[in-house]
Amino acid sequence: MSPGIAGMGWVTPLGRGVEEVWNRLTREDEATAQIVSGQEGTKSYQAFLVPDDTLKNLPPHPRLRRASAISRFAAAAGLDAIAQAKAINLNIDPEKLGLVFAASNGGVAYTKRFYHDIVRSGAQSASPLLFPETVFNAPASHLAAILGVNGASYTVVGDGAVGILAIKMASELLETGTVDHCLVVAAEEADWILCDAYHKWRLVKSSPPVEPFCDPPHGTILSEGAGAVLLGDEGKVKVAAINAGGNFSHQRKAFQIVEQIVQGLGQNADIVASANGTFVDLAERDAIKKVAAESLVYSPKPALGESVGAGALWQVIIAAHALEKKRFPPLLHFDRKAGLRFPTGAEEVRPEVIVSSCGLNQQAAGLRLSH
Repeated sequence: MSPGIAGMGWVTPLGRGVEEVWNRLTREDEATAQIVSGQEGTKSYQAFLVPDDTLKNLPPHPRLRRASAISRFAAAAGLDAIAQAKAINLNIDPEKLGLVFAASNGGVAYTKRFYHDIVRSGAQSASPLLFPETVFNAPASHLAAILGVNGASYTVVGDGAVGILAIKMASELLETGTVDHCLVVAAEEADWILCDAYHKWRLVKSSPPVEPFCDPPHGTILSEGAGAVLLGDEGKVKVAAINAGGNFSHQRKAFQIVEQIVQGLGQNADIVASANGTFVDLAERDAIKKVAAESLVYSPKPALGESVGAGALWQVIIAAHALEKKRFPPLLHFDRKAGLRFPTGAEEVRPEVIVSSCGLNQQAAGLRLSH
């Protein structure tokens, strides 16, 4: 069975909605970096944040009044994916709707805030409304309540490749027949503690731009938002194959896994890479040059930043929409010495696109979409 993509939702630093964000990407717009500071006046960082007015029309659900930013991003993207499907008269039965939420850093930021309140002002100062947001499956719980999901609900935790693994789980759920549709959602919040951690790991740079495929890598800029895809029998774009990939401990191993992913999914396809200005770019570059040198290669991260947990879903949305539009947006800020074919916006996309997702925390996975 090859499930189709019946609806998509997208919340990004460039706005909300697949068409809106796509149009801005094709105009070569880039997100504007904002300062993210710690509570104690410690070092600040630049990150791409979701604009404040992006979520202004969320439904007045009780869950959303106390939900974390991650959960609100996830709710917006999930609701938009459902709405897009209903716009084509797709009947979605809540009793037969599954939900898979993909998380990377999840409630880490809220755990830190909850703990900080206790240390600073005592146990009585810690908000009991904040505590539920410290668990990884809080967004899935909120989404299930808002959408009335009564089918299976899961949370998958990983790194930037986790969205691919969530789609794999959703596909397996559909194959069991226990659900007719499955909503896959991934979200991330660019909190100070996240920026600080990735800075200590020497993965982020002090300011934009994000420059993919540079040798040596210059680093990335973290971002936030969410992506959602609704899977079912419907939809012209199909998930033709999924490769769960594997784990790597060094760049050479990452290259080998990405090579195996691209080669196994089909060399006659164009590619949406996870290139973000870090070491993963060189692993992807070398693998693509070896087994798919004629492929067009695009990454949304120079325009949108590295959204970590949401990153793979953003790549899938780009790949699916590129198949419908038959074009990629132009790639920004790439190294012209990389030796790959990068889109300018004029080249026609082939009827199959591979998503290569190589995360920063030693996971790599991929899938192939067909139209």
